[in-house]
Amino acid sequence: MHSGKTKIKSGDSVIVLAGKDKGKTGEVLSVDRKNNRAVVGGVNMVKKHTKPSAQNPQGGIKEFESSIHISNIAILDQNNKPSKIGYRMENDKKVRFSKTTNKTLS
Repeated sequence: MHSGKTKIKSGDSVIVLAGKDKGKTGEVLSVDRKNNRAVVGGVNMVKKHTKPSAQNPQGGIKEFESSIHISNIAILDQNNKPSKIGYRMENDKKVRFSKTTNKTLS
């Protein structure tokens, strides 16, 4: 499994490019760099059946976000369009920038 550098970070606004949630947007909640996967809020929702426990005496079906592969998401630029991410040096500091608008990302 390839674990190269991922350019997506937590807190980025992204759009889903492929899969059942294609076209949906959300914020990256966490990134798993080892497996090249990210959890995006409101995307790739899965249901888990839980047994009754002390914390949850009722049990039932719990719905939460599952991870999605990094290749299936792209960062959103200021125009809400998918964009690739590049790196450049500004004042002796390495910053990310959107390749469509050429503006720096936070």
